[in-house]
Amino acid sequence: MSGIDWDLVRSSLGPLFQGLLRGTLPLTAVCFVLGLVLALLVALMRLSGNRLVSAPARAYVSVIRGTPLLLQLFIIFYGLPSLGLTIDPWPSAIIGLSLNVGAYASEAVRGAILSVPRGQWEAAMTVGMGRVTTLRRVVLPQAARIAVPPLSNTLISLVKDTSLVSTILVTDLLRQAQIIAGQTFEYFTLYGVAAVYYWVVCLVLSFGQTRLETTLSRHVAA
Repeated sequence: MSGIDWDLVRSSLGPLFQGLLRGTLPLTAVCFVLGLVLALLVALMRLSGNRLVSAPARAYVSVIRGTPLLLQLFIIFYGLPSLGLTIDPWPSAIIGLSLNVGAYASEAVRGAILSVPRGQWEAAMTVGMGRVTTLRRVVLPQAARIAVPPLSNTLISLVKDTSLVSTILVTDLLRQAQIIAGQTFEYFTLYGVAAVYYWVVCLVLSFGQTRLETTLSRHVAA
């Protein structure tokens, strides 16, 4: 039984880092931002008293959360062309991941908004603020602090979920590892190096989450 090829490990660090830097991290950043915007919209729709507004939001969350992300990517990239709509790998990945983040994050945002005491709404109304102004200046800032932990977990999960886009031909960290492994047949070594990269990124994000939560707690206490 052969051991780890350390020369291969050293030579693969650069190409895999490029896959991380040019694929995984940009995809994570773009999809997380788009997903947050969608999540806020969906959360507000679900909180609406108008069923014509809330029902589509509930259906969207139910469908996305009730089906595998991999299947969603396959439908967008491989399925839509049969309907005459062909989308390139990168846009397909962005659409699929953003929709997924939007559904999961919307529940965190909705829960955070609901957790803001009703008295905050009433106090704002008494000083003449309208509903939209109250939401923007009073409720959402407080809800944002509450939503930090679950949204941070969503971000960390997204980093790992981006590995699925290798199945639709996006060259990310995992795809780069697959390419080199296919050439060298050193699958354990290459996938191991890729796993370390994912782990380090998630550690950094977890550290940032802890620092952010600590900072927000100090502001609240003050």
